[in-house]
Amino acid sequence: MRSIAILNQKGGVGKTTTAVNTVAALARSGHRVLLIDLDPQCHATLHLGLELIDGDRSVYELLTSDVPIADVARSVDDNLIVIPASLDLVGAELELAETADRETALARVLSTYQQSFDFCIVDCAPSLGLLTINALAAVNEVIIPLQPHFLALQGLGRLLETVTLVRGVLNPPLHISGIVLCMYESGTRLAQEVHRDVTEFIAAAGPDDPWRNARVFSTVIRRNIKLAECPSFGQSVLDYAPSSNGAIDYLALAQELAGDPAPQESVTAAAAQPVEDVAPSNPADFAPDATPEPASPVERPVES
Repeated sequence: MRSIAILNQKGGVGKTTTAVNTVAALARSGHRVLLIDLDPQCHATLHLGLELIDGDRSVYELLTSDVPIADVARSVDDNLIVIPASLDLVGAELELAETADRETALARVLSTYQQSFDFCIVDCAPSLGLLTINALAAVNEVIIPLQPHFLALQGLGRLLETVTLVRGVLNPPLHISGIVLCMYESGTRLAQEVHRDVTEFIAAAGPDDPWRNARVFSTVIRRNIKLAECPSFGQSVLDYAPSSNGAIDYLALAQELAGDPAPQESVTAAAAQPVEDVAPSNPADFAPDATPEPASPVERPVES
């Protein structure tokens, strides 16, 4: 299973939009996908039309109690399972702060599900708090959505420092696999300059930098009003406007991410097809691996 955190501590850069529509496109391509909403704002949950009522379990119980994924998971489409968030997640950081190995709560949960999914995508909060550290300790890859504005570049250095720290202390395989430019306007000089600057920065990475060999995805997400409209209908852009530029771009991004061989023309044609009604998967079908390998012990930093 490829595990990927969609992360940027700056809000409004297309993080949740990228997480939701990328998982929808991956699932549409036949991949088994798990989406974890790790943002107390619950935007990914709401984006996909999930509404939790009192008593419903969410990612909060997954982190703070001994609850299996199957008891929390919601099936929203064929091949797509979601671990929803609730407002209770606000208190999860406080509860986890009092526990041992608080940084690896999510990693322990996911360690027995490596064979159940092809992709696990974690939509992180727009912060670098304990929930985000949990995401970085649990995944192998980070994808950074970036708006092509110079102000959006200002926080990139701190984000890279955080990834470097978590890699060195908690999760050695962690690396940044790519940067995707969102809300892109190709006709502006600013967008082209930011694209060039990011590409040059990635190319200059040192051998020990976690962003070495990362790529700036050739697929850019064009500014598209349909991407802003679809959350209010509880749908991905593939369901809401399958022939829009937003749907075409995220299908192409998913293809590039997964390394699928289909040409761009096929992706464009697929986006224009009507959405078929499918019977959603049963979350209980995604059981833990029968014989999981024990997770390697994680050393925590020595507190002075």
